[in-house]
Amino acid sequence: MICNKPSIQVACSNCNLRELCMPAGLQPDELKRIDGLVSLRRRLRRRELLFHNGEKFTSLYAIRTGVFKTRVASEDGRDQVTGFQMAGEIMGLDGIVNEFHSCDAVALEDAEVCVIPFDRIEAMSREVPALQRHVHQIMSREIVREHGVMLLLGSMRAEERLAVFLLNLVQRLHARGFSRTEVLLRMSREEIGSYLGLKLETVSRTLSKFMDDGILEVRQRHLRILDAGALQRMLSP
Repeated sequence: MICNKPSIQVACSNCNLRELCMPAGLQPDELKRIDGLVSLRRRLRRRELLFHNGEKFTSLYAIRTGVFKTRVASEDGRDQVTGFQMAGEIMGLDGIVNEFHSCDAVALEDAEVCVIPFDRIEAMSREVPALQRHVHQIMSREIVREHGVMLLLGSMRAEERLAVFLLNLVQRLHARGFSRTEVLLRMSREEIGSYLGLKLETVSRTLSKFMDDGILEVRQRHLRILDAGALQRMLSP
């Protein structure tokens, strides 16, 4: 379902997330050129699709507010969560290779994205080399992230997988001005389990163990890390 609310014009130079999703060190004239990249903002309701598997690729999307998940259908027909994305991150890179999206992107809460037509990015990259480098860096980070997930699913115990997930989540949120220790989980335990390759029961049991050990405090979706060092030590060789 596509949100059909009126579009909102936006300038990157005035955005408080500019440092997260745009190249650093741009000259004023370069920043003015890049202001023309974003064609509009789109608002989505919780559970709405930003794009779907098989949809023709036309744009990248910079998340302004909200949290998303990406998913694909597994061999047995169930949804497999492949990632969680938040404000300041870019979505839609999966469509560059074959010109069609290879996954669904779903809003986990009411959200807003900046729509950046890819043909504009390609044209602007020829004028602003820093933009081209930035796109390559984003693509490289995505490759590294996917390799990290493969390692996570292939060699770690349940406690280690959940520790990595929580530490990564709070680190990303802290970079956006949020607490280093407290988080409101926008994703369900089932979705976390799907991403980590764990059953729902295993996620719940592991969270309970962390609570019993004094590592976490959990109240429904409100989570507080009491002992980040204990989570870190789980990952030590």
